[in-house]
Amino acid sequence: MRLLALTLLIGVLGGPRAAEAGASDEVRIGQSLPQTNLQGLNGPSRQLLEFRGRPLIINVWASWCGPCQAEMASLERLAWRDEGREFAIIGISTDDFMDRAREWLPQSNATISQYIDQGLQIEHMLGASTLPLTVLVDAQGRVVAKIHGARD
Repeated sequence: MRLLALTLLIGVLGGPRAAEAGASDEVRIGQSLPQTNLQGLNGPSRQLLEFRGRPLIINVWASWCGPCQAEMASLERLAWRDEGREFAIIGISTDDFMDRAREWLPQSNATISQYIDQGLQIEHMLGASTLPLTVLVDAQGRVVAKIHGARD
């Protein structure tokens, strides 16, 4: 959890931004996230651009992914800490079936806003070739870092 907060802080303060390899439609480190509709999973749908103005942590997960499930508890703890008030945290499920993601959410005790990525649009945009993926975004909507794999 400290690594995640530190990485976010470095990015917000203007740390180095290295280019990251990926597909041509993938938003790389240093690039801004495009306008995207987020379909609500445990709340209303929103536009990704609505999160601009403060740093954002995006966690990409799936209900069948054990490391994703373990990491969700860490993100919840982070959201409830004092430091968690400085940025927004959202989750994006890549489940093929919305009902599977919705069935798992009560087990996770998720209170952060969760969305579903139907059609793999966001998965491709963020470069989520492995799960979980956590993407740190600065207040202007630029990708600061991508963290592959679960963290505590």
